[in-house]
Amino acid sequence: MPACSECLHARHLASSRASSSKRSLCSSSRSSKPQLAKQLQSRADRLQQHAAASSSSSSSSSAVAASPFSIDIQGLQLSLGPDGNKRRILKSCDLKVQRGSLHMLLGPNGCGKSTLLRVLGGLLYPDSGLVQTDEPSGFVFQNPDHQVVMPTVAADVAFGLGRYVLPEQQVRDAVEVALQLVNMQQFMHRATHTLSGGQRQRVAIAGALAEDPKLLLLDELTTFLDVEDQFGVLEAVRAVTHARRDVTAVWVTHRFEELAYADAASYMEDGRVVFTGSPDQMKARLRAMGANGIS
Repeated sequence: MPACSECLHARHLASSRASSSKRSLCSSSRSSKPQLAKQLQSRADRLQQHAAASSSSSSSSSAVAASPFSIDIQGLQLSLGPDGNKRRILKSCDLKVQRGSLHMLLGPNGCGKSTLLRVLGGLLYPDSGLVQTDEPSGFVFQNPDHQVVMPTVAADVAFGLGRYVLPEQQVRDAVEVALQLVNMQQFMHRATHTLSGGQRQRVAIAGALAEDPKLLLLDELTTFLDVEDQFGVLEAVRAVTHARRDVTAVWVTHRFEELAYADAASYMEDGRVVFTGSPDQMKARLRAMGANGIS
């Protein structure tokens, strides 16, 4: 299945360290180094036009260093649609996310969760309000088939590093560390088409981690996964934030059972964050709202 343009855009937009020289030196078991480097450079060249995100007067690109928050959003407003028929999607939205946490974002369909995530990732720009985030960020979408685009695991994790002039050993080290963080190191030389959905999703996460992000933006990663893969991906993300206390993950979900893996959670309604609290506090609020399936 071909990768969607937004997914590829996000993989290159996420890092603020883009370079005009692009190559990958990571080899794979099925492609020679020159062939792999050529593949990566070709893909990166085609996406170069998306590599730099312009700054917005209504948003700030990084949080204050002394702040305990990886994300600080105040009064965020965003409308989408054709001119003359725009619809307000985010309405005076406020949110603070503690650095080094796994923060879940819940709410009904159409409430603005994924739109908010795209603002945080620089894929959309707000009409007004303040957005402060740690940088760089890595974006992972719900369908791994749209994001895992290379023939082998090692090649895919090295995909984003193809934009930097890096020694081969440095690329190898980055790939190995990223795969270890998601417990996929034993699959380094496997063909990506042989992996399960959950394994492919973890490869996508490793690809984001290889570029050393401070903020992981994760959009309903378990939508297409079975239960075993679902919790394997959750455990991998939680392990990353707990092992690397400078990495924050924002996880958009509609599955209440996933709250067990969160450090904190927020609930959205009609374009606003209406509640933020601990997982237990969120479960209590959901029960009070009459939600089913809350254990």
